[in-house]
Amino acid sequence: MTRSSGILMPVTSLPSPHGIGTFGRAAYDFADFLHAAGQRYWQVLPLGPTSYGDSPYQSFSTHAGNPYFIDLDLLVEDGLLTEQEIDAVDWGGEARHVDYGRIYEGRFDVLARARERGWERDREAVAAFAAENSRWLPDYALFMACKRRFGMRPWTEWEDEALRLRRGDALERYRALLREDVELFVYIQFLFFRQWNALRDYVHSLGIRIIGDLPIYVAMDSADVWAEPQFFQLDEDGMPREVAGVPPDYFSADGQLWGNPLYDWERMKDDGYGWWIRRIDAAGRLYDVLRIDHFRGFDSYWAVPYGETTARAGRWVQGPGMDLVDVLNGWFPQLRFIAEDLGYPTPGVAKLLADSGWPGMKVLEFAFDSRDSSSYLPHTYTPYCICYTGTHDNSPLALWREEAAPEDIAYAARYLGLNEQEGFCRGVIRGGMSSVAELFVAQMQDYLALGRGHRMNTPGTRSGNWTWRMLPGEATAELAAEIRGMTVMYGRAEREASAEEVE
Repeated sequence: MTRSSGILMPVTSLPSPHGIGTFGRAAYDFADFLHAAGQRYWQVLPLGPTSYGDSPYQSFSTHAGNPYFIDLDLLVEDGLLTEQEIDAVDWGGEARHVDYGRIYEGRFDVLARARERGWERDREAVAAFAAENSRWLPDYALFMACKRRFGMRPWTEWEDEALRLRRGDALERYRALLREDVELFVYIQFLFFRQWNALRDYVHSLGIRIIGDLPIYVAMDSADVWAEPQFFQLDEDGMPREVAGVPPDYFSADGQLWGNPLYDWERMKDDGYGWWIRRIDAAGRLYDVLRIDHFRGFDSYWAVPYGETTARAGRWVQGPGMDLVDVLNGWFPQLRFIAEDLGYPTPGVAKLLADSGWPGMKVLEFAFDSRDSSSYLPHTYTPYCICYTGTHDNSPLALWREEAAPEDIAYAARYLGLNEQEGFCRGVIRGGMSSVAELFVAQMQDYLALGRGHRMNTPGTRSGNWTWRMLPGEATAELAAEIRGMTVMYGRAEREASAEEVE
């Protein structure tokens, strides 16, 4: 990875007239903005279909794409929808935040109209797409059709035990019974990948690569667990024995109880880690660089007995370690990995990171904690790391300035030489941009100097997250020129030749 920089900007956060960011015009405009700003990477959050809580880290499938990202204006251009049909839906009146309730209520009816017009017209293309994705698409489409049938309840609550546990002829019976809904979810995935592939090709044409995020765990209520329960620690009724979380620390006395089912690593190893190979192969079709969330779970993971209300009663269990990492490196030499190794790694995690050959992460907002002699301070970096102002789980810089201890902010000001003329956010960005880290990434909110009300996610909270959006016109040519100037100054982009030099 050459010395470069990028911007973290979720697809949901792009402006659009229909309530949420999509793969439409605004996505192409943002790619142009990145190019003008001298950025070589666009980092996004997971692109999968979201479930309860709207978190991209709790998806109905690790393979499928989010129906919300399908751009409706492009469907109008393709003859699959009319402008009147789109305009008849109330997508929410606030441009700054996503109203997921309204999106959920309106999106699928509109997409069903598109299927009615396009299913026969696109039959050959859809059949080719389905054949290419036959390992996961039939199970996912049936899973979603059955969820609709059973009021969107988790699959563990479906009344039909034969369907729930995939016994006898239940799958084929429901596939026939729910044929139209199954076709709908197949067609939605066809549209998603057609639009994403076109956008990705355009991004690549600008010399920009896409960084994606892969949650280490999948959701319990997912087609992944329902379709292949043998790879998870479940009992004979399909219920988890233990679930994922993290132990208590000084941020949380109860720890964090995530609730995801844990992998049966022995079973996966016996299978040659085929489940993970298929998962990473799917991610590699979306992204150029893959950030593995909660990398430390490959070394050891926190297992909490199912039914506990906090993570206190958990225990550490050995993970797959280099057995899995070697398989991934061997199968995917073309795919770059980033290890999300934040927190206080043990010697075992540090060794696994070193042995993996993957770069770890440094977060500037963690660097100035007065309680800790921080390894996140830029002067401690080696080049082979990724520096962030903050991730989607952190406050934007302007909000961090308000929330952090005054002594921490004072330390940051002394260390980075912050001043009012330059501005707090620009000064912190300069600190990361000028570091030796090969890649530097800032949240878009940091370049816009947005604070309170603009945070993407607050871990441990169940509402008010994942809603932030950039307004139309905020990513200006002037801002792009300013970012490019700093990027060139610190050797993360080449200077553009002047008109005189070109002549």
